Amino acid sequence: MLPTISVITACRNCAQTLEQAIASVANQNGVQALHHIVDGGSTDSSLAIIKSSPDINDFLTEPDNGLYDAMNKGIQLAKGEVVGILNADDFYSSPLVLQQVAHVFQDESVAACYGDLCYVSGEYSRKIVRYWRSGPYVYRKFYWGWMPPHPTFFVRRRIYERYGGFNLSLGSAADYELMLRFLLKYQIKTAYIPEVLVCMRIGGVSNASLANRIKANRMDRKAWLINGLRPYPWTLWCKPLRKLHQYFLRPSHVPIAISDAC
Repeated sequence: MLPTISVITACRNCAQTLEQAIASVANQNGVQALHHIVDGGSTDSSLAIIKSSPDINDFLTEPDNGLYDAMNKGIQLAKGEVVGILNADDFYSSPLVLQQVAHVFQDESVAACYGDLCYVSGEYSRKIVRYWRSGPYVYRKFYWGWMPPHPTFFVRRRIYERYGGFNLSLGSAADYELMLRFLLKYQIKTAYIPEVLVCMRIGGVSNASLANRIKANRMDRKAWLINGLRPYPWTLWCKPLRKLHQYFLRPSHVPIAISDAC
């Protein structure tokens, strides 16, 4: 029997893309998916969209302390054996993504899995801007700036219960710290799905400026130190450099969701 998957979506004033995110989960085939939405107090039509959707299993609306606080609240709502996070402006690459994920978790020894990610234009979701091919998991790759794309990261709920959720003191590095903690510090068994699982619209916090990159580097270093881990001298500078080739790679086939995009 395939495990049930809880999908957490945090949103605030995301009416333009929220319906597609909801449909992306609702259209998944061959698996029981529960969709939990945490709204941070939207003032646009996001709440009306959420309340009118029959495909939402739980939703919470209240002020929060940012994206990762909302994700932690969503994890508390989750009832599925496996937890994934789909941002309000992201969507799954095909109707079979969660089925693929569920098949991986039929192996009881697997505690987490991840896949590949496509960044698409915020204005024109048919346009692939970056392609993040993750590659198989080898824990030593963290020391060379590697990390899996967090939007494709699925984890058994019991792992969150055992090792905790997102550390809000890490700012935009909270997802990096969580994956360091789970994968490198506690070395949970992790599987790689060599497929594009999620399409992510370009946006969010930019580390393009030198000042932002230095701040991000400090938070990344803190993520290692609070877990009692020691990076190589070059680890944290390799991390942004690894992104450069993503602008030149393309997946071997275009994900269904992109080919069908409006």
